Amino acid sequence: MRLHRVFAALVLAAALVGFAPRSGAAVLISIDKAAQRMTVIVDGELRWSWLVSTGRAGYDTPNGGYTAFRMEKDHFSREWDDAPMPHSIFFTRIGHAIHGTDQSKRLGQPASHGCVRLAPENAKQLFALVKEHGVLNTQVVVDGEIPPPPPPPAPVARRKPPAPEQDRTGSARTDRTPNESAARARAAREPPQRTMREPPQRAARAYAPPPPGYRRPPVYELRRSYAAPRVYYDPRVEIIEETYVNGTWVRRRYYRQARPQDFQRWR
Repeated sequence: MRLHRVFAALVLAAALVGFAPRSGAAVLISIDKAAQRMTVIVDGELRWSWLVSTGRAGYDTPNGGYTAFRMEKDHFSREWDDAPMPHSIFFTRIGHAIHGTDQSKRLGQPASHGCVRLAPENAKQLFALVKEHGVLNTQVVVDGEIPPPPPPPAPVARRKPPAPEQDRTGSARTDRTPNESAARARAAREPPQRTMREPPQRAARAYAPPPPGYRRPPVYELRRSYAAPRVYYDPRVEIIEETYVNGTWVRRRYYRQARPQDFQRWR
């Protein structure tokens, strides 16, 4: 009986040890904002090193050590117009996360609103790794400072004005005014204008008198006659109505258009 109890206690202890959480972080994600690079270390061994995009000026990603606490495969930002955040791993309570982005061309420079952007395929691999080892066993460390913005481009050097023309003796010509020289230089830079060619004009025909005995053909005129327009008679009928109202006969007279039955009455 005692042997059965001892065996059951050993089985229970082994089960508790198997389900107990691991001590320390199994996955360490280190983000260097100065180099815009992420390194992933699993159980003390370097697994990956990727380019990232942290928060730009005004939306800097906060430095510090954090523990990931939430994962979402398909997340959309409520703060930034439902922007897609695939394979999100959240590490701050105010919404900072590591997620994929469709702007892979901007990786390697600060470009986000505070999150850490990854290439879509890298974010998918990291999401699967954190899911395998447990989100609570993932430590995120952010340090460094974002690089300053690049300096503005240098001003473009202006073209020097053309040198004054010289004659055969080597002295500058003074017979041309500055406006004339500028006009000549402008005409040399501008493309030649297209000129419209006028159509060829036909030669006028010489008048030849008619031969003897020639008669012009007669010209027939068309005469039109107009008759007076027809007048349509619109017969109307005079109506006289008498109505007895409040002890008094009231007579009303008006005209209306004649009807066929009115002509039947007149016969």
